Amino acid sequence: MRIFHVATRADWEAAQASGDYTTSTRGTSLAEEGFIHAARAEQWEAVHAAYYADATEPLVLLEIDTDLLDVPVVEEPPTPGATETFPHVYGPLPPAAVVAVRAI
Repeated sequence: MRIFHVATRADWEAAQASGDYTTSTRGTSLAEEGFIHAARAEQWEAVHAAYYADATEPLVLLEIDTDLLDVPVVEEPPTPGATETFPHVYGPLPPAAVVAVRAI
């Protein structure tokens, strides 16, 4: 399955250098949140509009192949009672699992 994550270019470049992407979402680390926020193809644009519209730094869209992950990906609602679910990656994201990167 392919899932997507909006990232700052700086965070993505740091992940390529270190070997692991560990940003959960804008301004929050995997260690703080417990998982990396992701979205399905039909969801990422709304995530971008809601949480990154005011970003002044360069952003990229990471396309992740979940078959290349060795950590769980769980579909969960973002808040209690929500009906829509989003994929959450429960562990660091290896750059090798990112099969495409697009500037947004």
